[in-house]
Amino acid sequence: MFSYILKRLLLMIPTLFGVMLITFAVIQFVPGGPVEQMVSQLQGRDTGGEGAAAASVYRGRQGVDAKRIEEIRQLYGFDKPVHERFFDMVVGFAQFDLGRSFFHPKDVWSLIKEKLPVSISLGLWTFFLTYLISVPLGIAKAVRAGTRFDTFTTLIVLVGYAIPGFVLGVALLVIFGGQLQWFPLRGLTSANWHDLSWPGRILDYLWHIALPVTASVVGAFAVTTMLTKNSVLEEIRKQYVITARAKGLSERRVMWRHVFRNGLIPIVTAFPAAFVGAFFAGSLLIETLFSLDGLGLLSYESVIRRDYPVVLGSLYLFTLIGLVTKLISDLCYVWVDPRVKFD
Repeated sequence: MFSYILKRLLLMIPTLFGVMLITFAVIQFVPGGPVEQMVSQLQGRDTGGEGAAAASVYRGRQGVDAKRIEEIRQLYGFDKPVHERFFDMVVGFAQFDLGRSFFHPKDVWSLIKEKLPVSISLGLWTFFLTYLISVPLGIAKAVRAGTRFDTFTTLIVLVGYAIPGFVLGVALLVIFGGQLQWFPLRGLTSANWHDLSWPGRILDYLWHIALPVTASVVGAFAVTTMLTKNSVLEEIRKQYVITARAKGLSERRVMWRHVFRNGLIPIVTAFPAAFVGAFFAGSLLIETLFSLDGLGLLSYESVIRRDYPVVLGSLYLFTLIGLVTKLISDLCYVWVDPRVKFD
């Protein structure tokens, strides 16, 4: 086990290096970088707004002094050779120095910590509600396979799975936020949240988070529900279950002591990946749609504005978390099922 963990940890180094190398190389060919955007802004200011109308288009050095161009390149560090910039980035990442944002007066790590509570809030609700609904529903469907309950719930699950989260979010905003005005259209709390009592703050928070969580959960719980059903159903049909019933064991004992213990192995081992993935995956559209200032919205804005330190720093952090989470998920197999070996 120790040698397996050591090998996996050592393999993370070339994996991280490869991800950063590919991303850094792609960035070099993306037009409309920070230098071009600054030049366009200067052109727009000097020419009465013509450049501002096309701020994302780089029109060369027209109307901007060459010395000013060089100062801008030095400001963003583009005066250095490509290999030197990549080497500086790798050294900084190795020391967990994610760099400093081009467009925010903060370093990347501070920005991520500032946006993290929103993503954690949305992710925790999505994760817990998904599993609280999916696992019991999947078990019930497996026990009652082929009945009307199974058919009806399968229809509901598949309809929810077929509707993208952002489409459902738009519908919820239009119906419950716009027409009925039962829920707020944006934000995680009201403007006067700090002036409310603690019960009032909790209710205000739940009032704001209801629609985003609903849009996230409806599409997420379908996969877990069907996975739980199929896993438990597969165990029910195995020979050892028939043998246990033939020995006179009660149906309750067979299900809880044998079937559920083995059938839920895929679900339990997927907990770490699902738990972390709820924070960093799938929240971009939901956060943008409901104007939640989290990591998804930060990543989207950094890509649009070509804020390369934020893009590379957040990608490095997410990749590292993903690799560690995958290792923990593999180790969970041993914890849940001692028969699994990594020899």
